[in-house]
Amino acid sequence: MRRPRDQRGQVSLLIVGFAVVLAMAVALVVDATAAYLQRQGLDTLADGAALRGADLGATGREVYEGGLPDERLRLTAARVRPAVAAYLREVGAYAKYPGLTYDVRVDPGTSSVTVSLHAPLDLPLTIPGSPDHPSIGADGSAVVETQQP
Repeated sequence: MRRPRDQRGQVSLLIVGFAVVLAMAVALVVDATAAYLQRQGLDTLADGAALRGADLGATGREVYEGGLPDERLRLTAARVRPAVAAYLREVGAYAKYPGLTYDVRVDPGTSSVTVSLHAPLDLPLTIPGSPDHPSIGADGSAVVETQQP
């Protein structure tokens, strides 16, 4: 006569497998949320830096010597870059995002400033197979125009 097989070990293996899958799903959701929040923070910083760069990059000698143009102010890269760097220092961006780097592009044709920020992504949990050193980036742009009364 055959004895019935004991299947308790197979159920334990199934429970452990589901627990591992559930833990990886939780880690994925937590990391995705952290990445989203960090990107939103970088978006805000990039927008603020572009606005500051456009504002301070458009004021200076060229305005006082040539007067205000009819539509857009002429931006100079020599004035925009230091304004962006000063803004990032003033708001504590380097303390909040260690390893933060930035790039500034000035388009003289459209009088626009574009600021690109990149920072290492600080993920609270590690998922097997994920990148060792992920990074995240954001862009912000601004244009300065004059308004006639």
